[in-house]
Amino acid sequence: MLDVGFIRQETDLVRRALRAKGESADIDWFLRLDKDLRAVVTETEGLRARQNQLSPEIGRRKRAGEDADALLEEVSDLKAKQKQLNDRKDQLELDLRRILMRIPNLPADDVPVGHSDSDNAIVDTWGEPRTFEFEPKAHYDVGDALGMFHSDRAARISGSGFSLLTGALAQLERALWNYMLDIHTREHGYTEAAAPYLVRGTSLEGSGQLPKLEGDMYRCRDDDLWLIPTAEVPVTNIHRQEILTEDELPLRYAAFSPCFRRESGAAGTDTRGLTRMHQFHKVEMVAVTRPEDSDAELLRIRANAETILQRLDLPYRVVLLCTGDTSFASAKTFDLEAWAPGCGKWLEVSSISTFRDFQARRAEMRYRPAEGGKPRHVHTLNGSGLALPRVLVAILENYQREDGSVAIPDVLRPYMGWKTDIR
Repeated sequence: MLDVGFIRQETDLVRRALRAKGESADIDWFLRLDKDLRAVVTETEGLRARQNQLSPEIGRRKRAGEDADALLEEVSDLKAKQKQLNDRKDQLELDLRRILMRIPNLPADDVPVGHSDSDNAIVDTWGEPRTFEFEPKAHYDVGDALGMFHSDRAARISGSGFSLLTGALAQLERALWNYMLDIHTREHGYTEAAAPYLVRGTSLEGSGQLPKLEGDMYRCRDDDLWLIPTAEVPVTNIHRQEILTEDELPLRYAAFSPCFRRESGAAGTDTRGLTRMHQFHKVEMVAVTRPEDSDAELLRIRANAETILQRLDLPYRVVLLCTGDTSFASAKTFDLEAWAPGCGKWLEVSSISTFRDFQARRAEMRYRPAEGGKPRHVHTLNGSGLALPRVLVAILENYQREDGSVAIPDVLRPYMGWKTDIR
């Protein structure tokens, strides 16, 4: 969340950011509540000071045998007023937090202003789309022909938006996430984390999903827990309510997890295949840094994600999201989109974002500078490294052969028992 003092001092900037992101929040009401809260705090402090003045005088009069009833009555009135003011203060703080939790992060200065994905900027490309001597098939047709992709059976088990892979396709997906974790931990310096898949609502508030995205998540109401939409949520909250030392930074974690999303706003889109699922797997990279290091860390995470695509030899492009397409909590986001020739689409396989201190303020994550002074909020970042099953889609469609078999990328063969293809 944003700093209250910043909103107070940079109101016009916050209003512009809201418009740029296509978000709405009652800033005028927020400022009125903030003004009321400060007035209540000032009045409470005045009452407390008066009470501190009266206490020794009451004691003196009692010791001297003088009448102190009037002063005692005044103290009683002061306490009653303090109780009313404290109740008012609690309500104002609650109302302010409700608004504050719905104010999005400010977009970085170099984020292009726009309303939708059509206003995003392509900033880089890698590789050339493959040419085929036959008409390339969509991944679901490739998987059906192999007898290892079972959309009808998945629908009978769970309904639409779920997948069932068997045999070598299931093994290929497992090979992918094992390979990604190995590269990120052994070469890129991330610490592997195995985090919970069920989290409290406070963890989702900390990472910015609640209250904004409540309708997109699955809730276990009997236990008041939520299924994670991404490993970003539990991993970002590892250091919740902690004060780190500067020497501990940066912290970098990589985690594999299933992800659960209702996709409530995507009804009727991408209903076939693996491109939009209620449950899917992902490897996530999360970094916690000093504020002055976060811009460089964003590029580092992006390079780490690109390494996976390059070693899989999958053509992709890098897209800088515009203000209207940047998520609620993000200040700046790059998407990596792999080419899927069978679908004829660029598919997002990684989203790399910097949140600056937005998540840290919500999760109360700070560090103590080495030179001393007050603790400062850290900056947090994350990126998919990468997201399945769209990477699986890109492999099936880019590595398909005319006879229906699929070549296995070289780097995955050690994870596939040294098989060279799937038939």
